[in-house]
Amino acid sequence: MRKLLLGDEAIAQGALDAGLSGVYAYPGTPSTEITEFIQHSPLARERGVHSRWSSNEKTAMEAALGMSFMGKRAMVCMKHVGLNVCADPFVNSAMTGVNGGLVVLVADDPSMHSSQDEQDSRFYGKFAMLPTFEPSSQQEAYDMMAVAFDYSEKQKLPVLMRVTTRMAHSRAVVDVKGEARPENELNYNAEASSWVLLPANARRRNDQVTAQQLVLEEDAEKSAYNSLSLTPNTQHPLGIIASGIAYNYVMEALGNSDAGLPILKISQYPLPKKLVRKMLETCEKVLIAEEGQPFIEDIVRGVSESPNVFGRLDGTLPRTGELTPDSVKKALSQLSTLNCQPSTEFAPSENVVPRPPALCQGCGHRDVYTALNEVLKEYDNPRVFGDIGCYTLGFLPPYKAIHSCVDMGASITMAKGAADAGQWPSVAVIGDSTFTHSGMTGLLDAINENSNITVIISDNLTTGMTGGQDSAGTNKFEAICRGLGLADEHLHVVVPLPKNMPEITEILRQEINYKGTSVIIPRRECIQTLQRHLKEAKKSQG
Repeated sequence: MRKLLLGDEAIAQGALDAGLSGVYAYPGTPSTEITEFIQHSPLARERGVHSRWSSNEKTAMEAALGMSFMGKRAMVCMKHVGLNVCADPFVNSAMTGVNGGLVVLVADDPSMHSSQDEQDSRFYGKFAMLPTFEPSSQQEAYDMMAVAFDYSEKQKLPVLMRVTTRMAHSRAVVDVKGEARPENELNYNAEASSWVLLPANARRRNDQVTAQQLVLEEDAEKSAYNSLSLTPNTQHPLGIIASGIAYNYVMEALGNSDAGLPILKISQYPLPKKLVRKMLETCEKVLIAEEGQPFIEDIVRGVSESPNVFGRLDGTLPRTGELTPDSVKKALSQLSTLNCQPSTEFAPSENVVPRPPALCQGCGHRDVYTALNEVLKEYDNPRVFGDIGCYTLGFLPPYKAIHSCVDMGASITMAKGAADAGQWPSVAVIGDSTFTHSGMTGLLDAINENSNITVIISDNLTTGMTGGQDSAGTNKFEAICRGLGLADEHLHVVVPLPKNMPEITEILRQEINYKGTSVIIPRRECIQTLQRHLKEAKKSQG
């Protein structure tokens, strides 16, 4: 059967066909569509595959580990910065090992289309001593899921699968199986001596996992996803090492030219060093094309003393941002006699007038920032600490309302730290989904010390930035704040509308002047999800 699928959808279909029992995730571009595809899959509904959103990536990773503990196949999905959030259970999962297959799917975002940084998740795989897969096409993304689950169960280790934005969000025709593998049966094979990481157990497991690296590398040398094409006993002026989607860019750049260049394609790690050495021994120059940071290039430069290794580190390819077929063509022309000219079919991107993002017309966040700016004009040097979400756009004109945005949940803890330093007013602005993701513990710290901060939980009843997924704390925020110890008299719920500005500004003024911790919850549904819900209601009424 052939289907036109996004890379994310190919991954999701591949996981379902491999016998998936549960996906655990927090929405984060460019990984969101994987879980959404499974949520709408008839097979997933028929089988009762778990697909509800988790509160954050750490809880997702731990829940997936729990499903693996019981022998079933689980997948946890996130964007690259989400891997930072779940680093504790992710790294320790190498020590526990797995029972049922476990795949950790991470979508990196080179060029930072919707992210704070360009970090490359392959470094996490190496750091945790876990096998890593990196598909170079949508077909490989689909096929690799079954291989990854099988390999996870064979090696008793989680498998990290890394994709990038272009792979996740581009479409291709994929050949899919007609029938899905049955789910694993529940079993009790997990041994507590491996899963209880007391020092004695952890030291034993650390020795085992460290020794296992030789096996993983040998498997990578023989992997069908790692291939070396070269003419034996022949010296070549140039060879190419390419990984992931960069392999496609290389093939596009070469086109139909009969260059005969040796190419080492890498899609399974640890890096197959024997294949790399063969390439280095038979090529005068080697170009390394990889999407993200110079992960392979760093290792290859360590393996080889040759000065003729080229890539991102020496500027032959751009050091930051995404690769393109044109940037690869330019590098090939620079290093060889190949005439690979950049495409002239489209105008250069710098000639396109930029259109900066903006809060939607009718968005409740607009009214929150209007009220906040109005009140803060009355104070000297106020500071507003922002967070990750659509409301981060409040940094841009016309609001220019926030002074920081670092990571999920940082607004409350940064506001607390600023207040500890003597800053006043110190205000935190956080969204509803971000609050349940990483903000609750920061608020608990603030309440425990009665820090002099005002927290605004801007509640639009959804995870708006990633497309309107369910928010874990909807209709629970007042109870959560009270449960953390916040006094009722300093907890307020308002409706952010222009007609309510006098009430909202007065509450803001009152709580900023209060010398302690207070929370204001402006609540109005996201305009996008409201329109969608109204259409659905109208459709259901006939």
